[in-house]
Amino acid sequence: MEGAMSVEEFRIDVPQQVLDHIHRKLVDGRIGYAPDDDERWRYGMDARYLTEIVAYWRDTYDWRAEERKLNRWPQFRSTVDGVPIHFYHIQGDADHPVPILLTHGWPGSVVEFQEVIPLLAEAGFSLVVPSLPGFGWSGRPPRPIGPMKVAEMWRTLMVDVLGYDRFFAQGGDFGSAVTVQLGINHADVVAAIHLNFFMAPTPGPDADPELLQYWGAVARLMEAESGYHHEHATKPQTIGLALHDNPVGWAAWVVEKFWRWGDTKGDIESRFGKDHLITNLMSYLVNDAVMSSIWMYYGTQNETRPSGPVTVPTALAHFPGEFYPMPSRALAERQHDVVRMTQMPSGGHFAAMEEPAAFARDLIDFFGSRS
Repeated sequence: MEGAMSVEEFRIDVPQQVLDHIHRKLVDGRIGYAPDDDERWRYGMDARYLTEIVAYWRDTYDWRAEERKLNRWPQFRSTVDGVPIHFYHIQGDADHPVPILLTHGWPGSVVEFQEVIPLLAEAGFSLVVPSLPGFGWSGRPPRPIGPMKVAEMWRTLMVDVLGYDRFFAQGGDFGSAVTVQLGINHADVVAAIHLNFFMAPTPGPDADPELLQYWGAVARLMEAESGYHHEHATKPQTIGLALHDNPVGWAAWVVEKFWRWGDTKGDIESRFGKDHLITNLMSYLVNDAVMSSIWMYYGTQNETRPSGPVTVPTALAHFPGEFYPMPSRALAERQHDVVRMTQMPSGGHFAAMEEPAAFARDLIDFFGSRS
């Protein structure tokens, strides 16, 4: 279904000169040295694995084959608030009239959902899977924006562009922040939300020990893991300019996050194959989206947005390999109307990539019961 706003069909077709430019950078790139230490990832990105994945990218990886996979599903673009938004739109059946909106995060992309899309489509759901503004095949906003603004844009996309009266929403990472804002500010059109990344409410002066303990764990985690976050949120152009035309540097900056944030137990390829990792990296590089994706952190840091509560029915999926502390159900219920919480047996931060079947099943069970 379509609303009154213009929608154009879209197909990914990266110009060969762009691919050739990236390949030359890979050929010319030099990978630096590392401390002599048996703990290969102890200091951040492992130089030996970076050498391995860059060699594969340079000599074996086939973008055109990956491009064909990305083009399996119908894609479109529509301008929302002046920004061209890329999205997959798969039509479901009459048994599931309420569509599911899936929102990715950083350093992910719509590539995250490639194995989930067929599972949800086979179950009969309509799906809308957009690239965040400034990410992937969406255009970039003129300046940094945050989750509240993106939620407004997603409402416009779903209601005014595609003509849906109600929709479900799912998210992790930045997608979670956007989905929470949909649940807070757009409950008139959002029927329910599903999160695989969630937090407890921010503690006030009368916070109890359980809430303080949770945020203490968050603070300890951020002290150890948030160097990238602080740079993104305070000086996005500095790191953006350093990485936007540097595929080897970009791989170092991003792949370490997949190793650390996924349920890898130290073996990155137990969860993420090289092709999948590189295609995700390429979704930024082929569109000059590295820098504008990093803007999202600055926009989030400087956006004043309501903290809740979320009144729409909420399902939470806790994947045990998630690197960020997840609150108990009792703490989460202070922020959300939690009607379902699933403790997953495995998987981490990139849940749709790591455990697509379990991820899809949880959505089907939750949203299917509310269709």
